[in-house]
Amino acid sequence: MTDILKGLTVLDLTQNIAGPFCTQLLGDFGADVIKIERPGGGDDARQWVPPASHGIGTAFLSVNRNKRSVGIDIASSEGRDVVRRLAGKVDVLVHSVRPGSLEARGLGYEDLRAANPHLVYCAISAFGHTGPLMRDAGYDPLIQAFTGIMSATGHADRPPARVGVSIIDMGTGLWAFIGTLAALYQRKDSGQGANVQTSLMETGVNWMSLLLGQYMGAGVIAGRNGDLTPMSSPYEAFKTRDGAVLITAGNDKLFAAVCRALGLPDLAGDPRFADNRRRVENRPQLHTLLEARTAAMGSTECVALLREVGAPCSIINSVDAVHANEQVAAMGMIRPLPAPHVPDFRTVDLPVSINGQKASLRHAPPLLGASTDEVLRWAGYSAAEIAALRACKAVG
Repeated sequence: MTDILKGLTVLDLTQNIAGPFCTQLLGDFGADVIKIERPGGGDDARQWVPPASHGIGTAFLSVNRNKRSVGIDIASSEGRDVVRRLAGKVDVLVHSVRPGSLEARGLGYEDLRAANPHLVYCAISAFGHTGPLMRDAGYDPLIQAFTGIMSATGHADRPPARVGVSIIDMGTGLWAFIGTLAALYQRKDSGQGANVQTSLMETGVNWMSLLLGQYMGAGVIAGRNGDLTPMSSPYEAFKTRDGAVLITAGNDKLFAAVCRALGLPDLAGDPRFADNRRRVENRPQLHTLLEARTAAMGSTECVALLREVGAPCSIINSVDAVHANEQVAAMGMIRPLPAPHVPDFRTVDLPVSINGQKASLRHAPPLLGASTDEVLRWAGYSAAEIAALRACKAVG
């Protein structure tokens, strides 16, 4: 996929996870991404330690490959002038600054498109670009709480829990990426840029689509169901001798296969379990009957029997087990990427391929300000001008 977005230049004014994930995706598809960071400190995620790898926060390393880092202090007028100059030469600008902040600095969409009408300007915020909370800060777990995701996560007899992965941040990064691509596609015909906006809150509400649909269509307020899916059965975890396996039988044929694999073929004909509705209604009885068999087996043995008959199932893997998994390896999801400052650096590849090709892994996550001079020269600054900007600490 090296050449799909080759020739496009992206100005990245994001930090933390959501925005950097969006711009990493653009870089993975071939765009040249120029990451603007505060001199001296950089992206906050650089300091999110522990955990760290060679002194750099692993969160930063996870979402900042395929970028060049430039140190610019946008709090200074000279630094803002540099950003304006760069924005006049790029195709895309992505930022994750609170609504109104860049506009107050003369770096809003309307300010920049006057000099670059082809600019696709993507703004990522916490709660959106309008409304009573538009200027509030927000992070992934906070938005999980706000949008109801935590109310539906965890077990009913325990407090609400956050989803353990950054679904809000990375989901928002995906929507920013999708919106940017759509605007670039439109630009091919119109010749004009666009103002793309998305937010963590909108992503969280969108993730709640099925549960909001239950409420709007049937008046059902979803609760915490732990590992089971309330609309299908068996669709949950079952204890084994050494842990647990998750079984997902989404139709009658798969349910019959589960019963055969566990040596309970007659269950498929039991009137209590004849179809999904009745299996859901009688879930406790069905769970007890199936778990009586799984609990006598090791997890590996149980999964082997189920997979032999085509019944969807999995051991509940830990992070280290996923890293070592042969299917993950077969799909090339974990890849090394040369990085002198992180000698053993490995990265997680994109979950999509085009004509057999996956991400274009060209550059490891950069050191802070590693490309400042290079990018400023590209923007037309002379050596003397760059020295002057360094002297007044506008760049670093």
